[in-house]
Amino acid sequence: MNRQTWNPQQYQENASFVAELGSSVLNLLNPQPNESILDLGCGEGTLTEKIASVTKDVMGIDASPSMVQATLEKGLNAVVMSAESMTYKNTFDAVFSNAALHWMRDYDSVIKGVFTSLKPKGRFVGEFGGHGNIATLIEAMETVVSQNKNMGQFTNPWFFPKADEYKSYLENNGFCVIDMSLIPRPTPLKAGVKEWLKIFANHIVSGMPTEMEKIFLSQTEQLLKPILYTEKDGWVADYVRLRFHAVKKL
Repeated sequence: MNRQTWNPQQYQENASFVAELGSSVLNLLNPQPNESILDLGCGEGTLTEKIASVTKDVMGIDASPSMVQATLEKGLNAVVMSAESMTYKNTFDAVFSNAALHWMRDYDSVIKGVFTSLKPKGRFVGEFGGHGNIATLIEAMETVVSQNKNMGQFTNPWFFPKADEYKSYLENNGFCVIDMSLIPRPTPLKAGVKEWLKIFANHIVSGMPTEMEKIFLSQTEQLLKPILYTEKDGWVADYVRLRFHAVKKL
C-alpha cells in the first residue's frame, strides 16, 4: 500500500461534506477575536478560513504539501508539518482539529505535542472518526484485497478509538476532559462510493494499474451496495464521530 496523498480540487468538489459537518465542532471551539489558534490537519483550509474570520492569529498545519498550498492560496497562514513532530511551546490559546486525528496513528506523540503547544488552560477541541467509523467500508475493502492476491495486503491507516480510550489518552497527558461524545453520523456520499474510495482510500488505489483499480472499485462497490445504498437515499456511509473538548491543566 502507498502513502495517502491528497488532491485539494478533488477534495473540495467531492468531499465538501467534511468541512460542512465540521461546523458544529467549530461552534464548540467558539474562537474569540484575541485568541491564537492552531488548526491541526487543516486540509485545504475551509475551516481555517472560518476561524480566521474571527481571529487573524490562526495557523494551519498539515502533512500534505498540496493541501497546505491550497490553504495558502486562500491568504491564510499554514505550514507543512506532521502533528507528530510539532515543536510549538506555550503558543496557542486553542488547538482545533476536524476529521484529521484518525489519520495520525501515533496518537500519543500528537497529544503530547498539542499539550506542549498550548498555553496554560488552553483548550483542545476536535472531532474525528471514532470506534465503528466506516466499519462496513473497511470490511469490504479488506475482503476485495484479500480475494485479489495481486493487490497486495490491506493496511488500515486509520485510528478510530472508543470514547473512554481517547479520554484516558488525554488525561494521561495532562488534559482535563470537559466533554467526550461518540456520535453515529450516517453521511450521504453525493458523489458515490467509488469517488469516496478514490479520495479516502487513495493509499490503496494510487499504486494500482488502471485495470486493477477498476476491479478494486467495482468489486468494493458491489459488496457495499446492499448495505449502504438505497434508491431513496443513495449512498450513505457508516460514519461515527468522536467529538471532544479538553483543557490543559496548569
